[in-house]
Amino acid sequence: MKPKIAFLGMGIMGVPMAENLLGAGYPLCVWNRTPGKTAPLVVKGARAGATPAEAAGGADMVFIMLSDGPAVGHVLFEQGVAEALEPGALVVDTSSIEPARARDHAARLGARGIAHLDAPVSGGPSGAAQGALAIMVGGEDKDFAGATEVLSVLGRPTRVGPPGAGQLAKLCNQVIVALAIGAVAEGLLLASSGGADPAAVRAAMTGGFADSLILQIHGERMIERTFVPGGVARLHLKDLDNVMEAAREYGLELPLTQGVRALFAALVDHGGGGYDHSALLLEIERRSAPARLGDKPDAVPAPGPIRPA
Repeated sequence: MKPKIAFLGMGIMGVPMAENLLGAGYPLCVWNRTPGKTAPLVVKGARAGATPAEAAGGADMVFIMLSDGPAVGHVLFEQGVAEALEPGALVVDTSSIEPARARDHAARLGARGIAHLDAPVSGGPSGAAQGALAIMVGGEDKDFAGATEVLSVLGRPTRVGPPGAGQLAKLCNQVIVALAIGAVAEGLLLASSGGADPAAVRAAMTGGFADSLILQIHGERMIERTFVPGGVARLHLKDLDNVMEAAREYGLELPLTQGVRALFAALVDHGGGGYDHSALLLEIERRSAPARLGDKPDAVPAPGPIRPA
């Protein structure tokens, strides 16, 4: 018999992840702070809980995909999810939160006899829709082994260490992604400003050492100037803040990360917090004005164009 699953958080990632679980035949109950976002899942056969505790009641596994650590903690320990779960249940937190907070959640749930995996993901909405996410898992090996079949519906799970290690791996992922986005933005802007065709430069680099998913996907976003998310800039900034907190804890200096974190902070400060993280290009252009990558209009979510400094 397939385990009963609750999924809390029907955002840009949660909906396609929950759809894949439902499509694989798992009994599913869903919850979201904005109830209307559960409707697409209900139409496909899921139940909707009025509260997170109601959704989690009777579940064997609870998946969480929320914006940050405080939101996860609030749902678990202030909105009744921990109390609603029976000993032996498993919480799988796919949100991106602080490693220390993930360790705390694991300990607090463990005291109730509830297992916990921190299992943040990478791959964006397209990876979520295709069931092709990279899933970085921290937790006990026996809990990971028991969850592998379900996690494999969502992508490729890899256990990277004890509680909190999954979140640490995600921070490493976000460092590399942020630096790569910045590098692609600077490289394409340099090409454009020097008179080369940036789209042709991007194509010419395909297959070379500079090639990457960031160059392919985010480079195209920059050339087309399409900044509707995708990965949200303010959430990437949140992750980079968590990186810097971890670096201080470990006694590390991360100068490249510190620099790109400042660029993301400026992008958010200038109104781009809701844009795709590839919109880091806009902050680099702002500092290099009047340089601009191409002449296409910006496609951005409300409230509109990035405001000047």
